Amino acid sequence: MLAPPGRPAEKAVRPAPAPLRPAGGSGRRRLVPLLYVAPALLFYAAFVLWPWLHSVWISFWNWNGVGVATWAGLGNYAAVFQEPALRSALLHAFVFILFYTVIPVALGLVLAALVAAVPWRAMPVIRTVIFLPQILPLVAVGVVWKWIYSEDGPLNQLLRAVGLGGFTRAWLGDFTWALPTVGLIGTWVSTGLCFLLLLSGIGKIDPSLYEAAGLDGAGRLRQFRHITVPGLRKEIGVACTVTVIAALAGFDVVYVMTGGGPGYSTMVPGVQVYQLVFTAGRVGTACALATVLSVLTCAVMYVLNRLTRER
Repeated sequence: MLAPPGRPAEKAVRPAPAPLRPAGGSGRRRLVPLLYVAPALLFYAAFVLWPWLHSVWISFWNWNGVGVATWAGLGNYAAVFQEPALRSALLHAFVFILFYTVIPVALGLVLAALVAAVPWRAMPVIRTVIFLPQILPLVAVGVVWKWIYSEDGPLNQLLRAVGLGGFTRAWLGDFTWALPTVGLIGTWVSTGLCFLLLLSGIGKIDPSLYEAAGLDGAGRLRQFRHITVPGLRKEIGVACTVTVIAALAGFDVVYVMTGGGPGYSTMVPGVQVYQLVFTAGRVGTACALATVLSVLTCAVMYVLNRLTRER
C-alpha cells in the first residue's frame, strides 16, 4: 500500500506456516509408553493372569487332578461356604489381619515416632534389629519358633524360672491358644517393615508444622495425632496393603508349625488349598477356595485404598 509522505512503506508480516505433522502421530505417541511395559504385561498375563483364569475354570468342575472331570457348576463354591473346615480357614485368614497388619502398623507407628523424636546414636543398630525378622526365610522362622513354643522349649522354661509355671502349656497343641500363638509370629515379622516405612515417612513431614503446633501449646500426643498420623496416610496405606496380602496368603509359617492343627484351629486358605489338592484330591474345590480368597483380597485392597488415599 502507499505510505504517507516522509515515512517508509511497512511490510506486511505473515505468520509462519505451521509445521507439518504426520497423520496419526499423536496416536503413535500414546503407544510408546505401552511398548516399555509390554514385556512386563506379557509376563504377567502368561504367568499370573492366565493361570488364575484357568483355576477359575477348573473351580466349576469336580476333578481329582488325574481322572475325568465332571461338571459341578457352583457346587464347589457352595462347599466353600457350607463346609465348616473351609469356612473356618477363611475366617482365620481375616483373624490373621489383626496380627499381621493392625498390631504391626500400630507398633511401627509408635516406634517410628519415638525414634524420630529422639536422635539416638544407635539408630542404625535399632533399625537393623527391628527389621531383621523381615529378611529371614519364613520356613526357618517357623522352625525356630516351633522349638521356642515346644513343651520343653525356652518359653515354658522361662515361665517356670520366674514362678509362672501355671501358665505353661503346649502352645501349638492348645485349641484356644494355637491361633494367636502363630499369629504373634506374623506380628514379630511384620513390625520391622511397618517401622521402616513409617520412619521414612516421618522424615518428609515439614518440621515447621511441629514448631507451629508447639507454639500453639500442642503437646507431643496432640502433635502425633494431628500432624504425624495424617502426614503418614500414604505410608500407612502401603504398609497395610503389603501386610494384609501377607496375612491372607499365609502358608509357610502355618504349614511348618502346625499344618493347620490342632484340628482346624489354625487352618488358613493356603494350607487348606494344598491339602485339598494333594491329600483329598478335590482340585475343583481348592480352586474355588482360591478364587473366593482372591476376590476377598481384592475387595479388602479396594477398601484400604479408599480409606488411606489423600483427601
